[in-house]
Amino acid sequence: MPGLSHSPTFNQITVTKLHPTFGAEISGVDFSRPVEDEVFQEIKAAISKYGVCVFRNTGLDDAHHVAFAAQFGELDDVTPYLAGGRAHRLSDVRLFDVGNIELDGKVFELDNVRREWNKGNGVFHVDSSFNPRRAGYSLLRAAELPPAGMGGETDFADVRTAFDELPRTIQMELQEQNYIAAHSLWHSRKVASPSTFADINPEDYPMSRHRLFQKHEASGRDTMYLAAHIHHIEGLDAEASSALFQRLFTHATQPRYVLRVGWEQVGDLVLWDNTSVMHRAVGGSFEGKHRRDMRRATVHDGSGGAWGLNERSDVRQGLP
Repeated sequence: MPGLSHSPTFNQITVTKLHPTFGAEISGVDFSRPVEDEVFQEIKAAISKYGVCVFRNTGLDDAHHVAFAAQFGELDDVTPYLAGGRAHRLSDVRLFDVGNIELDGKVFELDNVRREWNKGNGVFHVDSSFNPRRAGYSLLRAAELPPAGMGGETDFADVRTAFDELPRTIQMELQEQNYIAAHSLWHSRKVASPSTFADINPEDYPMSRHRLFQKHEASGRDTMYLAAHIHHIEGLDAEASSALFQRLFTHATQPRYVLRVGWEQVGDLVLWDNTSVMHRAVGGSFEGKHRRDMRRATVHDGSGGAWGLNERSDVRQGLP
């Protein structure tokens, strides 16, 4: 889809804005059957404009969740992330298990090692920027929720508007210097849980390289490809790299750029574009007590920047 130079018209779906600059709730989609092309094209226009689209009470099961996600493009699968023969709780490897449930159905204990890994999801990030080919769209669905009022929301940050509102001098620096950022899964995990990963040196592992300043192809808007996965910015010494990243990251995650989406009922689905927004999981008092079964389908990016400056490879960073 070419860049959207004007506001799209929606005739097949109803769009309700959730935030002054991004995010929308979408209604009028019949998920009991494959989404028809004219409806799907309006959903594509909505995600290009709003970056985050929320669908309530979809009734989707695993198979239909995967089928809907596949309409957006080629799907990632969980197989490369199952290092050491670790079992997958879900029957379809195209669904990522991002819940808090053991293989035996029990809730993660508070000292569970996978819970330590998942702490990285609580810092603003984008999916799969640490792989040679990044993620485009993510589609997260609630299969089971804890009692209301116990947390578990998902936050999103509007990086496109954050770039628009940077001082002009910083915008020009990003455009003129064309910085390359190195993304590491190990780095974000160590930032989120330093004691657990105290003996890990991210520099011992591969990193993925992507331009920091980018043009969001679907909308034509300028943006930054930011994430907590960024270990360093090439061409700058460690102090300057950290200072620039922290300035941009802190700016882009200010409350005025953040939308919090609550999960209201089983079947709720949130679609987001990893090339225009960041996201993070929000904890809560449900942790260690109540099951929260969340399942995500991830669409490989199909834009011109999908591979960044990386060799085209099927190798992806797995878990230990």
